[in-house]
Amino acid sequence: MSLNKQYEGKSVMISGGLGDIGTAIAVALGSEGAHIALSDIFSEKEALKKLQVLTERGISFEYRQVNIKDSQAVDDWLVSLPANKELVLAVANAATVTLKSYQRLSADDWFNEIDVNLNGSYYLASTACRYFVANKIKGNVVFLGSWAAHRVHAHIPAYSVSKAAIRMLCKSMALEYASYGIRVNEIAPGYVNAGLSKEVWKKDKGLAAEARNKVPVKALIEASEVAKQLLWICDQDNKHVTGSTILMDGGLSLLS
Repeated sequence: MSLNKQYEGKSVMISGGLGDIGTAIAVALGSEGAHIALSDIFSEKEALKKLQVLTERGISFEYRQVNIKDSQAVDDWLVSLPANKELVLAVANAATVTLKSYQRLSADDWFNEIDVNLNGSYYLASTACRYFVANKIKGNVVFLGSWAAHRVHAHIPAYSVSKAAIRMLCKSMALEYASYGIRVNEIAPGYVNAGLSKEVWKKDKGLAAEARNKVPVKALIEASEVAKQLLWICDQDNKHVTGSTILMDGGLSLLS
């Protein structure tokens, strides 16, 4: 399937762009002709090292240091995009996780996680949708959720709550903007071989095997697989897919 006609000369926004999933999405969309606008909390100098993979592939991109918890900063990010490359997709990918039970979780821990994971996702989706409406663009918004929204996770309660809230945010925004031809969807992965988990599993093959064996399909998800799902859900032929959650957890949520 080729999406060149859909993304050639267009822009896409990806928050949390320096993470493994964000970078994989950037590579996938950039390979299909999109100009990639990425943001994260790191400096431009730090970012360019991580984004060398885009340069090597000849992908058009720009990076901006953005505090996703600041709605004005998110608005300014969109305004800074190239005027000659129409924005057609916003990917709310930025997230953080605190490995603490409720008894150890501080108020600051809680608010930070809700601010980044939920509020930050809302700010990006909201500013993108306002842009789409104002410019009569039938754009897409994709939230990166998690299978953690489906089950209780005692060690990551704030994360699970934030991802469960994103599920309803996705549905309510999808209904609000459906009449404008704007589609809003969510991708909810299970165990992804990315980020901190990837580093842990790389060092400890036993833990990697243990995680893999917990998954009914006996496989971990690669970041590139998440990117492929995003390409599919945003395809212009999928105009009836909105308010949906693509749960790609290998069957984890089916376990009791």
